[in-house]
Amino acid sequence: MTTIKLDPGAALLLDALHGAGHAAYAVGGCVRDSLLGLDPHDWDLCTSARPEQVMALFGAEKCIPTGLQHGTVTVKQGGRLYETTTFRTEGAYSDGRHPDAVCFVPDVREDLARRDFTINAMAYSAEEGLIDPFGGRDDLAAHLVRAVGEPERRFEEDALRILRLYRFAARFGFAIDPATGAAARALGPHLDCVSAERIQEELLKLLAAPRPGSYLEPAVLAVILPELEPEKQPERFAELCRTIDRIEPTAENVPARLAALLCPLGEAGARKALRKLKCANALTDEVTALEREAGGGAGSFLLGHESGHSIARPIACGNRVPPQRTVLGETPGTPNTTLTVQAKRLLSRYELPTIQRLTVLCSARHPEQAEAFAALRAEAEQLTAENACCRVSQLAVNGRDLMAAGVRPGPGLRQVLNALLEAVITGQTPNEKDALLAAAAQFSAS
Repeated sequence: MTTIKLDPGAALLLDALHGAGHAAYAVGGCVRDSLLGLDPHDWDLCTSARPEQVMALFGAEKCIPTGLQHGTVTVKQGGRLYETTTFRTEGAYSDGRHPDAVCFVPDVREDLARRDFTINAMAYSAEEGLIDPFGGRDDLAAHLVRAVGEPERRFEEDALRILRLYRFAARFGFAIDPATGAAARALGPHLDCVSAERIQEELLKLLAAPRPGSYLEPAVLAVILPELEPEKQPERFAELCRTIDRIEPTAENVPARLAALLCPLGEAGARKALRKLKCANALTDEVTALEREAGGGAGSFLLGHESGHSIARPIACGNRVPPQRTVLGETPGTPNTTLTVQAKRLLSRYELPTIQRLTVLCSARHPEQAEAFAALRAEAEQLTAENACCRVSQLAVNGRDLMAAGVRPGPGLRQVLNALLEAVITGQTPNEKDALLAAAAQFSAS
């Protein structure tokens, strides 16, 4: 008999349900992940007990009635939360997302029959072992994601399952059952009944997978992001997918992968698409900043050499970089700006995590220059650790100091501060109060 090491809290709840005469199992993702040798993030339980019986057994102080109409009670145990749902079957899905009604049933196999994929349709108890009526364990061994029963019916019931198909396959690197994949592609247009927030959630989870590129199905992307025209421009879309796969799969890099996906839309188009998906403002701003700095054309990066350093210079910063004219009216040695100056200029505009993502994104788009972008990232990290002066707020003088020295308030004051920062960044003036005031006086007189 297959054995799974149950989470201690889940085991206590299952024992209590069994002791009260109810059938009860761990179910779904926790069983799947346990069979894969992974540590489950959540432990969901299913039981023959009705919601009111669950609440009576564990007490109101431990129970949260999160979805009584669907049979779900969340039970608090040992500092963790366990969703506990009564075995059920489901009626019609009139809205293509939610069942019109549920019917509580006594047999766990009936409950498993309503689930999306075979690898998620398994239950387990220490007494009975693995309950696997649809071959989920075999599909795990075959590295396959397959719908329970008729795939068309599963996707017609809930169109979000189409995105979940690709998300699960990408997460584990599994193949997709041909019939299940064909149904997902054919029923992709049904995603128009899914909320933007849920589409966004699944897309971001998909982009967090190890190598999501081959799981970004053009027929599905054409529905949720038609602006990309993945089916009309297959070669361009294939290159986007290769770029995404070159970016290291960390949670911190999801914005960089999203920026890589939206690259053809440019900054304005990406912002529009992100708003349509109802992304958080912080994510939208981060992705569009990456688009602005790493986009094609004027946003490309070039390599140069100065003082023995191989550096990457973002021309995209053009209209956002402080003026190249310094307080002394001199022009630095552009275009071959030193690595340190380049890093400081980026730090003057962005926080370090954004620069780290920017260099990762540019390395993925231009792998032949990866070493240069890594050097730029390392320099930005070192400057941050040293608290080097890269922003006006880090100058040894402020607006009050300049006004006390005779600089008039108004827009000109900001221009002087920006010029002083540029002089410090390029090493022409030390970040010392007396030197900066002298430079400010000279600038104001020019």
